[in-house]
Amino acid sequence: MRRNLMKINKNIENKYVYYSSALPKGIKGLMLKLYAKGMSWIYKPVLNIIRPHQNSTEEKKYDVVVGAIFKNEAKYLKEWIEFNRIVGVQHFYMYNNFSDDNYMEVLGPYIQEGIVDLIDWPVKQGQISAYKDCYDKHRKDAKWIGFIDIDEYIVPNKMESIYDFLKLFEKNRAAVIINWRIFGTSGHIEENMNETMVERYTVCWDKYCSIGKCFYNTKYDIDKDYKNNTGFHHTGWGKLKNMNLPPVNVFDKVSIFQMNYIKTNELPIQINHYFTKSFDEYVEKRAKGDVYYEVNPHDEEYFYAHEMRCRAVDYSAYKYLIKLKRKMGNI
Repeated sequence: MRRNLMKINKNIENKYVYYSSALPKGIKGLMLKLYAKGMSWIYKPVLNIIRPHQNSTEEKKYDVVVGAIFKNEAKYLKEWIEFNRIVGVQHFYMYNNFSDDNYMEVLGPYIQEGIVDLIDWPVKQGQISAYKDCYDKHRKDAKWIGFIDIDEYIVPNKMESIYDFLKLFEKNRAAVIINWRIFGTSGHIEENMNETMVERYTVCWDKYCSIGKCFYNTKYDIDKDYKNNTGFHHTGWGKLKNMNLPPVNVFDKVSIFQMNYIKTNELPIQINHYFTKSFDEYVEKRAKGDVYYEVNPHDEEYFYAHEMRCRAVDYSAYKYLIKLKRKMGNI
């Protein structure tokens, strides 16, 4: 049999995903994989047995809400809100992190309609603290809370809405990871706000990313000081009583570290991560500062490494494009 010219580097990828960070080489990497698989087997029956108290099933105002932090991203806010509303997000808790653009002009109508709550959050590198604040204050409002960025669009592939998907996990899962489909520039140098993100950027990585964003079942607590919750918007653990419980992936496989055992490239739901947009926008984003990093590590070398994985095309969000254009006033 002829050897595959695109041989898989098992430290950075498997057949269906790229790991978000490279695994250790040799025996250390193998031991990490075995440990993750063993812990997954242990935790699965635990998740099936342990369930929230019955009094945690009280009616809540929303099924699915999103918390987000933004900094000078006014030009992207309307499309981001409208798209994620189309797929079933009912409310947005928006944390403003030192913006000085026209964000109020964009968000004002949504605030008046009761779709957006705006919170000023003048905290340097305040992303994680904003998300913690959001969960503590607003878990009572909704059955599920997710934390996504302004360049992330939720795309159900097998169902019509995100809640149609999440309600399958409502009985006894604390958190669900929805994987990233990461998009590049699609060859665009300059910004063009006359087109939607969805139609402008279609070239993406040829595999999913091993991580994405977590949606939390608000029947469960979150121990935000737990060692596995430093990036709890990505791979966070829930908590019931005194036990921390790992997230599952979209196939209900327990996810330990970034080992979440995807065995197909057909996911029922994904998050389209429009990470770079055009090259000019990537440069602009890096220059303006970040809500997470004190010094943004995403330099030109990182940009090209990211682009080199863009070997596929994904039109999954196109099924919502006409609805989106009508909401945006383009039709």
